[in-house]
Amino acid sequence: MKPHIHPQYRTVVFHDTAADAYFVVGSTIASTRTIVWEDGNTYPYVTLDVSSASHPHYTGKQKAVSSEGRVARFNHRFGQLGLGKEGV
Repeated sequence: MKPHIHPQYRTVVFHDTAADAYFVVGSTIASTRTIVWEDGNTYPYVTLDVSSASHPHYTGKQKAVSSEGRVARFNHRFGQLGLGKEGV
């Protein structure tokens, strides 16, 4: 393996600003900002707009689309259009 070509893997603090949640995970992301964490150590600090703490899919607040209602509405609006031309 060649030396000095791989990014540095280290512990980083990610802050989801939408949910005001903090995550401490290993990452290779580069950041010039730092934060002193609860354990007294200083870690690189990265802000996020969306994470698993605020994304609707992971929080269970995602809206379910009813496809049955859409099909029924389509058939109601356009279902009779093709029935009048049977002899063509």
